[in-house]
Amino acid sequence: MSLVGGYVALSKPLVAAFPVLLLAWLRFGIAALAMPHWLRRPPNEPPMTPHTRGLVFLESFLGNVMFSICMLFGVSLTSAVSAGVIMASIPAVVAIGSWLFLRERITARIGAAIACAAFGIGLLALAPAQAAVHASDASPARMPWLGNLLIFCAVLCEAAYAVIGKSLTGRLGPKRISSLINLWGFALSTPLGIWFALRFDFSAVSVGIWVLLLVYALAASIWTVWLWMTGLKSVPASQAGVFTVMLPVSAAVVGVVVLGEDLSVPQVIAFSLALLGVLLATWPSRRA
Repeated sequence: MSLVGGYVALSKPLVAAFPVLLLAWLRFGIAALAMPHWLRRPPNEPPMTPHTRGLVFLESFLGNVMFSICMLFGVSLTSAVSAGVIMASIPAVVAIGSWLFLRERITARIGAAIACAAFGIGLLALAPAQAAVHASDASPARMPWLGNLLIFCAVLCEAAYAVIGKSLTGRLGPKRISSLINLWGFALSTPLGIWFALRFDFSAVSVGIWVLLLVYALAASIWTVWLWMTGLKSVPASQAGVFTVMLPVSAAVVGVVVLGEDLSVPQVIAFSLALLGVLLATWPSRRA
């Protein structure tokens, strides 16, 4: 989740250099070249049922394609810090989804952790957190309300990603899940990706942006997915959802340190509450 928050913030220079749909297609394409060997079914893994195939498609469509589109369009219209504020609501949305669809019980400590995240969001919403536009950003936020709405849609997609992913980890291995959902993402984004690629001047993109794109593709489609799916094998979705507070924390840190945005005292307090929520959710409990 810390890696996700980092590439959410660092995607601002990428969306200034590439059209969003072309950027998503390039991301999936680069990752597909890096992990074809992960597609092979292990001998101890049962064949996929139609239900499992449907879950894989939804995991990719909601968690990969729609999350990427909403997130990339959203951060192009608002600040990285504002995106981090809204994404701090992910733990609560994941907990509600795991309770509705997975019938997971929300313990008192998980509830307290979610409350910390929710209180932090409220504090951030009341704070005058107007981010500064970085000097190298060619497209300042012109419609922040639309950007914030798209970021919240990305929150819903990320929550679906966590809940569906928990169901998949009991059927498929983490590496195979990562490769399959990336392949679906590449297939779904190819038509519009090719259309934009034929009209785009790739020679105008600097070497630094290409390096950033490579890191973004590997982090977004391989490293973070494998880490998340491996963790979900042994952690309830509602508890794993608390760790998503690291997404807005790292997004805001990158926005401040790398992109030159402002960070106020209320934001520091809110992110401290988010870290307290993680501590509450993960502190070892006594066994009877």
